[in-house]
Amino acid sequence: MMAQGPRIVAELGRPETPDETAARKAESSYVYRSSQTVRNLVAALIATLAIVLVIVFAVPRGQSAPRAPIDVAAIASGLAASEGRTVIVPRVPQEWTVNVAEVRGEDVRAWTIAYVPAEDAGFVNIAQGFDADEAWPARVLKGAAADGTLTVDGIAWARYDISDPARAGNVTAALSAQAGRDTILIYGATDDASLEKAAASVADDVRDLREGAGE
Repeated sequence: MMAQGPRIVAELGRPETPDETAARKAESSYVYRSSQTVRNLVAALIATLAIVLVIVFAVPRGQSAPRAPIDVAAIASGLAASEGRTVIVPRVPQEWTVNVAEVRGEDVRAWTIAYVPAEDAGFVNIAQGFDADEAWPARVLKGAAADGTLTVDGIAWARYDISDPARAGNVTAALSAQAGRDTILIYGATDDASLEKAAASVADDVRDLREGAGE
């Protein structure tokens, strides 16, 4: 078998020199290695993406534990002992959800329970302002004024006209009643039926507070 002679370079019309042969082979090796690097990178990216998808879809994710229900009566009992006074415990419909039960405020400290009525997407707050002054409801309601009265279960409530709900913290309706030294304020984004249920839920407490104050 005859040995193959030097490669003829068409552009030059002559055999390539050893240097040209070495340069050509080096360039071919570089191109090959580059193509292999790109293929390896693509393969690595695909493998990484597959692992991520397995983690996202195959690995079970834990669910946060449900929040413990708020015991309004227990909190009110402890508060009554520390405050040395009767503290209201609203008797709202069972399906109403309690979101908050705490003392709020600085100038007037108010025992406040925030509810979400089952039949309404809004909220109802029932607050007992300790030793609240006459202007306290208006301050909470950002200047809203009483525009009438509503009697629920024998208790007369002042009803407030909320002309600008956005300014009043999205409150659309409110009632207030004097209860001895304290003021009961019911307010929220709700309908009249829920507002009246909230008022009825504290009617006995209002009477007890009034009797305790000798009213």
